[in-house]
Amino acid sequence: MTTATIDAEGSRSGSGVPKTPGAPLLELRDLVMHFDVKGEGLLRRASNKVQAVDGVSVVLNEGETLGLVGESGCGKSTTARLITRLLKPTAGQILYQGHDIATLSERQLRPYRREIQLIFQDPYSSLNPRHTVGTIVGTALRTHAIVPKDRELARVQELLEVVGLNPEHYNRYPHEFSGGQRQRIGIARALAARPKIIVADEPVSALDVSIQAQVMNLLENLRKEFNIAFIFIAHDLGVVRHFCDRVGVMYLGKMVESGPRDGIYEAPQHPYTQALLSAVPDLNVARGAEPKSRIRLVGDVPSPINPPSGCRFRTRCWKAEEICAEVEPPLEEKAPEQRAACHFAEPRAVTADLPAS
Repeated sequence: MTTATIDAEGSRSGSGVPKTPGAPLLELRDLVMHFDVKGEGLLRRASNKVQAVDGVSVVLNEGETLGLVGESGCGKSTTARLITRLLKPTAGQILYQGHDIATLSERQLRPYRREIQLIFQDPYSSLNPRHTVGTIVGTALRTHAIVPKDRELARVQELLEVVGLNPEHYNRYPHEFSGGQRQRIGIARALAARPKIIVADEPVSALDVSIQAQVMNLLENLRKEFNIAFIFIAHDLGVVRHFCDRVGVMYLGKMVESGPRDGIYEAPQHPYTQALLSAVPDLNVARGAEPKSRIRLVGDVPSPINPPSGCRFRTRCWKAEEICAEVEPPLEEKAPEQRAACHFAEPRAVTADLPAS
């Protein structure tokens, strides 16, 4: 890894984005994203709305890693696209270094796009098959005028070496690489802009298990080397525990629990978090230990077009009472730095022996 060269070329100071004193690196305040659903008939007017994200609040500090977990359709990927402003939110604020970028135009967003990058889930469809690796990685360098034109090739080769690829392969096309190598190309593309935040949307879920650990170790090294903050979206709770400092649990467009990694995994407060963790296979059972009790949720996830009143988890919760249908529980502190949105939150040790990625 050519660390010295990257550090010399890769200073992120003077990028043109001023920082408000005392403000966190990123803060989401009551973020909302509703999608119109077209009705049937000739006019096909919008008759319903999918409440993909509904009032999510998150704080991310410099160099920190935040994991977002939850079932498919809970709003994790939509939140990622809102943070990177691939989507414009219906309501709420996206504060980057104290500046609200939720309503900025494409032209106004350019300096922010440089500092907030996205790693996509699918390494096969996220790279243009008609472009060489050099063109793919070099696009950010040209777009943001990061290096002089005569330094572009050398910079691309440096970035390829940093992510563990042969720098002489800059003239190859994506189809000439394996899935893990393509994801490394995607990581190099994100690094090219010298970001302060990388949003990783399930970056290893499409890879072979044998390759996942290599990519996760690469991300961990980059985080430490360049002090990059990560928002890491994943289904694999073991990967999240290995990589993230804090964890946010989402359900049906809402944040139901958030807090430090150890607090979430060792003493989850919200019933949904407890159910998620109880479903993780316990490696100790193979060694002869008694299996831990599993919480089995009844029913399906309600439709985001017509979510339940009050607490959205109440239709599947064994603790649900009348107040859960009438009053939406606020996301409030239940333990030091640990918040949960439940009227009857209480800690319960349900974690299995999670394997590190």
